[in-house]
Formats: sequence, structure tokens, C-alpha cells
Amino acid sequence: MLTEYFPVLLFFVISAGVGIALIVVGNVFAPRRPEAEKASPYECGFEAFEDARMQFDVRYYLLAILFIIFDLEIAFVFPWATVFSSLGPGGLVEMGIFIFLLVLGFVYVWKKGALEWE
Repeated sequence: MLTEYFPVLLFFVISAGVGIALIVVGNVFAPRRPEAEKASPYECGFEAFEDARMQFDVRYYLLAILFIIFDLEIAFVFPWATVFSSLGPGGLVEMGIFIFLLVLGFVYVWKKGALEWE
């Protein structure tokens, strides 16, 4: 029974070996003295106006979390659609309840004003 997991173990050993080898080769051949050109700003070619650690509005994070939640919940519809014919009416009712709860959550978020951006 454990012999069935040998390919997985072999994969982990080889991938760990390749990762360690790449780190060692990078440390051996890496330049030791970075030049001033490499330490200069890359994005725009000039110094940044503000600190990179400025605070973002919490609504940005709330909108991102809401997108992830609704996106992942909608991803459950695609596997259901592939086996819809074999589920019968019970599967349709269960998906209807799922979609109803999803829409209910969306309406709640909308009424709370989480999607408003001023």
C-alpha cells in the first residue's frame, strides 16, 4: 500500500533537491557588490512622492474580500452544471437554495453600503 505513494515521495524529493540546488547556485554566482544603478527606483525612473507604507481605506479590503467570497461561491455552479442531468429535481432545488442564499448575501452587502465608493 505504501508503494503507491512512492511517486509522490520521489516528486517531493526531486523538487526539494532542485529548489535547494537553485538557491546554492544563486548564492555562489550572485554579485557581491550591487551597483547604484540597481538600487535606483525602477518603476517610474524618479523617487517616490510618498512613503510606500501609506494606509489604504478599509473599504478597499472589504471589496476585495467580497469579490473573493462571491467568486468562489459562483465557482460551485460550474461543477453542478456538468452533472445537472444526473442530479434530478433534488439537485435543482439545492442549487436554487444556494443561489438564493448567495443573492441574499449580496443584497445584505448592498444595503449595508459596502459596495459604495465615495
